[in-house]
Amino acid sequence: MSKLRMFFLAAFSFAAISTGAASAEVVGKVGVDWIGNDIMIEAVSDPEVKGVTCHVTYFDRSLIDRFKNGNWFEDPSNNSIACRQTGPIEIGNIDLSRDGSEVFRQGMSLIWKTLVVNRIYDKTNDTLIYLAHSRELTDGSAKMAISTIPLYGQNVTWKNGRP
Repeated sequence: MSKLRMFFLAAFSFAAISTGAASAEVVGKVGVDWIGNDIMIEAVSDPEVKGVTCHVTYFDRSLIDRFKNGNWFEDPSNNSIACRQTGPIEIGNIDLSRDGSEVFRQGMSLIWKTLVVNRIYDKTNDTLIYLAHSRELTDGSAKMAISTIPLYGQNVTWKNGRP
């Protein structure tokens, strides 16, 4: 993990802890060019849904690339997500509204941009939807990715009873 990325994570760790957001573990890193740009792969476990793990990818710019392009404080909004059942599913107290709730967030710039993963429950199709997107203070990004976990036919435990 780059020193700049570690700085961003440290700066935003208090906010993530205070909102109950999940933490991520780097499980892979793929170099994409000779100047040190990398694609990072992190595993994120949903804190309210045991047995579900999401793998999120994002682009981590090198210091050489930041110097070359003159943009020191920001990574691109490109990201991807894939979520799968990795154990027995036990659903805690999740937000069942159409807006869902934030599961994970990580700063992608010094202040302005954040990578966010939201969870939404689709009651009609009995499916959990995970949406990865970038939240920007001034200009929203249309770049996003989704992954779904169908609950139909699965051995699922709801702590507060099925909705």
